Amino acid sequence: MTAYHKNIIEKVLELPNAPSIVQQMTNALAEEQKRRVQFYNDINDDQKAEFINGEVIIHSPVKKEHNDAGSNLHTLLSTFVKKNKCGYVGFEKIMVECKRNSYEPDICFFKTEKSQHFKEGQSLFPPPDLVVEILSKGTAKKDRGIKFTDYAAHEVEEYWIIDSIKKIVEQYRLEDADSYELILKSGEGQISCTPVKDFNIPIVAIFDPEENLKALTSILQ
Repeated sequence: MTAYHKNIIEKVLELPNAPSIVQQMTNALAEEQKRRVQFYNDINDDQKAEFINGEVIIHSPVKKEHNDAGSNLHTLLSTFVKKNKCGYVGFEKIMVECKRNSYEPDICFFKTEKSQHFKEGQSLFPPPDLVVEILSKGTAKKDRGIKFTDYAAHEVEEYWIIDSIKKIVEQYRLEDADSYELILKSGEGQISCTPVKDFNIPIVAIFDPEENLKALTSILQ
């Protein structure tokens, strides 16, 4: 339990109607989970949708630079993971189920310890070991807000935030029990990934097609 959460609990316990508040919250969360079940039943394969704090979020189509960065990084990461048989990479439509919310990260990686239990037909997945979110105008606030907090709380080991316009990667690593530390913020140099052992690429390869091909060739050698 973080100091922040402990402080909230202590404030509630100071109130004479604390039992009533807790019961109301329990009821509200139970109703919210019913809506999440309905959300799972209503969404289809053509939609990128998320369930965040009781609200259904339907995402708009992405811009070209967003798609290019995601495709470039996914190509490198998935090729490396397949070659080294070290886990499973999801792209765009993997529904990650946290305790309260459900997300579809742009890219995510699961170590073998988790992915070995995945089955054909599975549509809900546990929190990954790496999550990559590519910023857009409609998602930036949540990527840096609720998702940043929630991924850390669910022990996602690394979280990358990519700005495909500025061509910059922010790399956060879980250092404490449930909080991230900024390890790198750059548009140049190399980037490695703790959850994906020995994965190391030039940052520019995420944004430049020629550099991406060079990096891919190096992975395949």
